Amino acid sequence: MSTTLDPTDTGVSTAAIPVTHPLVPLQAAEIRTVKQVLGDAGLLGETVRFVYVGLEEPHKQVVLSFTAGDPIERRARVMLLDRATGAGSDHVVSITERAVVGSVQLDSRTQGQVPIIDEEFEDIEKYLLDSAEWIAAMSSRGIDPAKVRAVPLSAGVFGHEDEVGHRLCRVLAFHQDDGADLPWAHPIDGVVAYVDLTEGRVTKVIDEIELPVPADRGEWDAAPHGTPAPRTDLKPIEITQPEGPSYSIDGNEITWADWTFRFGFDVREGLTLHTLSVADGGVQRPVVYRASIAEMVVPYADPSPVRYWQNYFDQGEYLFGRYTNALELGCDCLGEIQYFDAVIADEQGEPRVMKNAICMHEEDFGVLWKHTDMFNGMAETRRSRRLVISFFLTIGNYDYGFYWYLYLDGTIELEAKATGIVFSSAYRGPEGFSTEMAPGLGAPFHQHMFSARLDMAVDGTTNTVSEVDAVRVPMGPENPWGNAFRQQKTVLATEAEGARLADNLKARVWHVTNPNKKNYLGQEVGYALHPEGQPALLADPSSSIAARAAFATKHLWVTRYDEAQRYPSGDYVNQNPGDAGLPSYIAGNRPIEGEDVVLWHTFGLTHFPRPEDWPVMPVDYAGFKLKPVGFFDRNPALDVPSGTKKSHCCSGD
Repeated sequence: MSTTLDPTDTGVSTAAIPVTHPLVPLQAAEIRTVKQVLGDAGLLGETVRFVYVGLEEPHKQVVLSFTAGDPIERRARVMLLDRATGAGSDHVVSITERAVVGSVQLDSRTQGQVPIIDEEFEDIEKYLLDSAEWIAAMSSRGIDPAKVRAVPLSAGVFGHEDEVGHRLCRVLAFHQDDGADLPWAHPIDGVVAYVDLTEGRVTKVIDEIELPVPADRGEWDAAPHGTPAPRTDLKPIEITQPEGPSYSIDGNEITWADWTFRFGFDVREGLTLHTLSVADGGVQRPVVYRASIAEMVVPYADPSPVRYWQNYFDQGEYLFGRYTNALELGCDCLGEIQYFDAVIADEQGEPRVMKNAICMHEEDFGVLWKHTDMFNGMAETRRSRRLVISFFLTIGNYDYGFYWYLYLDGTIELEAKATGIVFSSAYRGPEGFSTEMAPGLGAPFHQHMFSARLDMAVDGTTNTVSEVDAVRVPMGPENPWGNAFRQQKTVLATEAEGARLADNLKARVWHVTNPNKKNYLGQEVGYALHPEGQPALLADPSSSIAARAAFATKHLWVTRYDEAQRYPSGDYVNQNPGDAGLPSYIAGNRPIEGEDVVLWHTFGLTHFPRPEDWPVMPVDYAGFKLKPVGFFDRNPALDVPSGTKKSHCCSGD
């Protein structure tokens, strides 16, 4: 039996999806039910706010064994904050049974805090204007406090005893002369305010040094560079699919070429992909059960007294999915576009529709395979294309896009795009920790570290992970001329062994194989994770951020599947003292060979900003690929037809 929601009962959208599968995203009517159940249980009140509401997904085996018509129990996970006391709580609500089936009260001293909500940040400038210390700091700099834009940021944990158990943020300031001015161009550096979000007051102002406020305006079209004249030498590129797109949509299930998968949207993770499988010989073969970007952290390198604490977990502390952009045809995506709305809960527990949150389309991707043979006259070329499903968000100064690509040859790729405006500071000279972007304006060195959670299912849930390196063979009887090299495969047998670093000098990849399934050559079928191999976390191993973002200290972690282990830095990241998440997940050192495994892959950017990144940063890229290795018996894209319309391939006759 399935649960079907009345599209006219959502109150915010008429595009409700019938709940015919356990992985259909939460619907507006369900969010309303969640609020009513929590209210009936006495868990709401005038000062209680909804921090997080998301689908509590069933156990993996429940989903994999599901068949159409089976009963579906719908559950939601909810985090609440009482603004009056700072108390956070975590609940599971059965929508089907209309009951609260689990509750946890957070211990803020040991577990940390629930994520920060917008309502808390909206009050910050008032708290600053009520602080005599802050007003004095601005006055000594000759700055009108009314023209100061406060940027409240997560506080982290640094062993300050007077902060333990308090819900805090730290505030940096920027000057905005008028409504069009870009505050990021005018950092008021050398001073920081500490704010208690529950008490609603500034508790401390650290005024280290008075530094000149950079004067140049920073709007993209402002002086000193002036309004750029639009180029006239770029001719239009038209992307058309006169017969329509090649994909089909059934609720949240997508079929394209040989691929079938479901998508979801979570306010913490953003876009999620589920049950990715590829058709081979008429059989759908699973590859990945669930794929998401489960966390990201942006640690900064400025050790000054006012900035040493600067690092942000954009998902665990801020729930970045709520800042998803409404995408527009011709700007964010090109071609024959399919948009999907996302429904989330606002801070009052009411459903909110984010229009055009997800974009899906096809792209041409150059040559897929090609050969011209001197012996048999073969002259064949096939063009590649890929399915793109993506979303874009703006969080503070940065904008991030996350693009999942599916290819005709069985490859899966994730590409993260970083753009927007670099976080600025005053420039303290060439021996400091920033790049001078404009006169007197600095941009601190930092990293963008992402964690992809890849719940694998390569031809089933019995998988083994091996590290595969390219190694030289020493000169000797086996290699008399010294030219030999081979692959060296090392099985990762336990979770402790599964914490690994990339090594590009060895062309290191990680194979995920199914020991129970063989291709026609007798090889174990598998997929390979290809890392980019950029630096892991550069902070000192004994630092606070290394403990709190332990996931970023390794490029790979492998764990046994556990439905409760969702986030690499743990469930409660805000003001958590550290060692939550992956370090605790692998503490038992469970065997992982021939098991149901989850890969956690760290990738990202190490950003030494350059003048070309100002005032708006061109997109920078980071990501990874999953490529079939022995999964198919031969090239799976031999059936791609050759192009029939020469006008699409060449000009002239």
